[in-house]
Amino acid sequence: MRLKSGIWVAAYIRRVQIEGAQAMLRRRGAEEAGAVFIKISRLDGTAEVFAPAPQTAFDEARPSDRAFIRALKTQPATEADAEAYLARQIKFDPDIWIVEVEDRAGRSFLDTVVT
Repeated sequence: MRLKSGIWVAAYIRRVQIEGAQAMLRRRGAEEAGAVFIKISRLDGTAEVFAPAPQTAFDEARPSDRAFIRALKTQPATEADAEAYLARQIKFDPDIWIVEVEDRAGRSFLDTVVT
């Protein structure tokens, strides 16, 4: 059983803060199972966006884990490209969560990133 999105987001924000970076909830989605998107702002005009990985990317031994993929073709992309991508996702699914992390090193703090 997967953690509710709200609980996972709260834990993720806390983890980022413990590591010395800043994280903020930009958009609250569906509490139970809203998709979570992570934007990493490098504070230099560039950003990365991580989106939920497709079902085929999940580890069958750990089906409850959340996995992410890099959402933009160019990494890092411009802030404008990252914001445009997130705006398209909101139009597609208004129940998404968006967490923004500010970290000059570009660390994602995500356990599972599928390439």
